[in-house]
Amino acid sequence: MPVKIQPGRLGLAQLRDIHYSQQPVAIDESALPGIRASAALVRKAALGGDAVYGVNTGFGKLANQRIAQTDLETLQLNLLRSHAVGVGEPMPERVVRLVLLLKAASLARGYSGIREVVIDLLLALYNHGLCPVTPCQGSVGASGDLAPLAHVCLPLIGEGEVFYKGQRLPATEALAKAGLKPVKLSAKEGLALINGTQVSTALAIDALLATERLFEAAVISGAVTLDAARGSDGPFDPRIHAVRGQPGQIDCAAAYRALTVGSQIRQSHLEGDDRVQDPYCLRCQPQVMGACLDQMRYAAQVLVREANAVTDNPLVFADGDGAGTLLSGGNFHAEPVALACDALAVVIAEIGAITERRIAMLVDTVASRLPAFLTPEPGLNSGFMIVHVTAAALASENKSLAHPASVDSLPTSANQEDHVSMATFAARRLQPMLRNTEYIVAIELLAAAQGIEFLRPLKSSAVLESVLQLVRQASPAMMQDRSLAPDIERVHQLVAQGRVGLKGEEKITELTALRLA
Repeated sequence: MPVKIQPGRLGLAQLRDIHYSQQPVAIDESALPGIRASAALVRKAALGGDAVYGVNTGFGKLANQRIAQTDLETLQLNLLRSHAVGVGEPMPERVVRLVLLLKAASLARGYSGIREVVIDLLLALYNHGLCPVTPCQGSVGASGDLAPLAHVCLPLIGEGEVFYKGQRLPATEALAKAGLKPVKLSAKEGLALINGTQVSTALAIDALLATERLFEAAVISGAVTLDAARGSDGPFDPRIHAVRGQPGQIDCAAAYRALTVGSQIRQSHLEGDDRVQDPYCLRCQPQVMGACLDQMRYAAQVLVREANAVTDNPLVFADGDGAGTLLSGGNFHAEPVALACDALAVVIAEIGAITERRIAMLVDTVASRLPAFLTPEPGLNSGFMIVHVTAAALASENKSLAHPASVDSLPTSANQEDHVSMATFAARRLQPMLRNTEYIVAIELLAAAQGIEFLRPLKSSAVLESVLQLVRQASPAMMQDRSLAPDIERVHQLVAQGRVGLKGEEKITELTALRLA
């Protein structure tokens, strides 16, 4: 049975489940009256004598050009064709599938004047696994994600290309193989399809969910390093965090306490250690990661709202008795998405930055009190010396990528569209940042696991020992130099797939509480 989508009521948990499981979906029948009423109002406007933007006029700077009734269908056809001018590599199929879902859900709100047959075909592409080939570059994040959405929607009219069952095929051929037929667009439908923020929003939600996995792995890797460096428990005392009152910080401190409870290494530290305070990279983990968590929660709220939003133009407000109004506005401007993505970019960079500092601390024998560069014979062996350099290079690269995209704007459409959000790039640039930071966290896991080898036979907590076992399955301890590149790749896969942090099949309660929804 397909999952029923209630337009306007998608939550992050449902989006996460659908995105990962790729279940078939359907629009709840309660949306049909609104869809039909708004489509009827557009038909009425198309037959009337008044100029209505997007129905019987040109677009953008050409909005003052009136279009004859006999050309209204051709107008919508030309719109999709002329706007499909994206360049670059195709977007990942998982992202384009999410675009199809979000676009269908937005149109089904009943404020776009589009017929249910068009919405049904969008969902049919999703459910049959026809993924439109969509170049990743070409949107400035205002007037909607015009170029990429045009590529997404070309297959609806039997044009463009799709990925289908592992092949890249002309849309007409793939539709026929799937038993689907293209539609002929009516007034305003082409504009409703390409006007909106669904591409930037889908890219952003995909990155948000990956950041959620990365965040949990980074909290865990930081806890392993805390044990490897025999750091103090004191900075995680709940009273410290309660008096500040930052919710993310409070939640993260609880997670670090839970992760290290029962550790023999912790107990050995309590029984005799003359250090007064640990470096910030250990001591301030709740403050830094907690602030990141608060920003992630902010971004999640914005993006869930946008996933449920109606963002095309003009909007159709049907009264239900055949009357109503078409209003032109600017909901297609993706500034909320751009700012949320810029917040996520800083989060991803900061996770990588503090993680890199912990790696640097581990290889420094003065700070960690472990063998220099985590090798039993420093000098003869270089150990983790250059592994840290790789982490530093990735952290530095992220600093450049974290520059806010939303502060840029380049006018388009002969200055009619004179301020734009750059939201699509803001979201798209998160993927290389995520990949960089996943590698940094993987390197920390390897370094921390190596550090704990020098503390054996003492054991860490049960939770962290399960993580160490996972790391050791991918990478044996390194007591003599070897290339760690393959090991880094294997542990990176554990981080990227969200496997770090598993204890059997369940996550500990405090880590589950770090999830965004």
